[in-house]
Amino acid sequence: MTRMMPDLPETMRVVEIAAPGGPEVLQPATRTLPVPGHGEILIRVAYAGVNRPDALQRAGAYAPPPGASPLPGLEAAGHVVAVGQGVARWKPGDAVCALLPGGGYAEYATCPADHALPVPAGMGLREAACLPETFFTVWTNVFLRGRLQAGERFLVHGGTSGIGTTAIQLARAFGARVFATAGTNDKCNVCLRLGAERAINHRAEDFLAVMKAEGGADLILDMVGGSYLPRNVRALADDGRLVQIAFLTGPKVELNFAEVMVRRLTITGSTLRPQSVEAKARIAADLERHVWPLLAAGKVAPVMDQTFALDRAADAHARMEGGTHIGKIVLAVA
Repeated sequence: MTRMMPDLPETMRVVEIAAPGGPEVLQPATRTLPVPGHGEILIRVAYAGVNRPDALQRAGAYAPPPGASPLPGLEAAGHVVAVGQGVARWKPGDAVCALLPGGGYAEYATCPADHALPVPAGMGLREAACLPETFFTVWTNVFLRGRLQAGERFLVHGGTSGIGTTAIQLARAFGARVFATAGTNDKCNVCLRLGAERAINHRAEDFLAVMKAEGGADLILDMVGGSYLPRNVRALADDGRLVQIAFLTGPKVELNFAEVMVRRLTITGSTLRPQSVEAKARIAADLERHVWPLLAAGKVAPVMDQTFALDRAADAHARMEGGTHIGKIVLAVA
């Protein structure tokens, strides 16, 4: 039996994608309140995180998985207001942050109950809304797929993005030597404050030369792609690993795989949204066990950029795509 708070509205405010295009296609609208299915919860959204996949979906390049809400928004924080059948952990009134299959740009959103996590002790809902998409992505790609170990040299590109700021902090917390690239000296200084031992201004320095001088990177996390791909391969130490999570400058490039074979390199990558409900639940459990204590202790924290009202989602996307932001952008919904 579904358990829910009384007096829930029948409709809700949302931001929808009117047609594929630029930020201006994000338009306020009204939708019927979703109902949690078996194993799901309904969240009254206080804040929703803004991420690159939202912009890709808006542009028509990243379709929601089957059955997911067509609304953008892959992470949110707020309070549980309804619980579907089969849900034992959560009850109406609980404060949570959650990885969503879609639908975060709305006053209410549903998700599998096992994709929700408690708001870390001492943290507000605005900060908690920045955790799921970014921390799920970093954990699975840096620590599970990338197998980062203490003492290894780790290079992350885009060090002041939401992914970058999270990867720097977590890698440092688990004992790795962290290197990061960024596009300005001010952004490089942010990377250093977060725990990078070396920040590389890619407009003034060659990250390949820097990493080769250090003995090569044991692991590289890249979301740039394009011309970075062959340079990443050359920047790896023998037996190094390259994990690709996005292609801001394109997915196609000419690459000499002989070097991959001779130096025993690993090239891998992943996207989060298409993974199974079970796989995401396992990542959530890992995060709660290994990372949530670091958040509660203040050893790791989301880096916040700017907050926009829900109906200004277009402005939030314009800021993200402008490339001047540092850390996470969120939408204030409640």
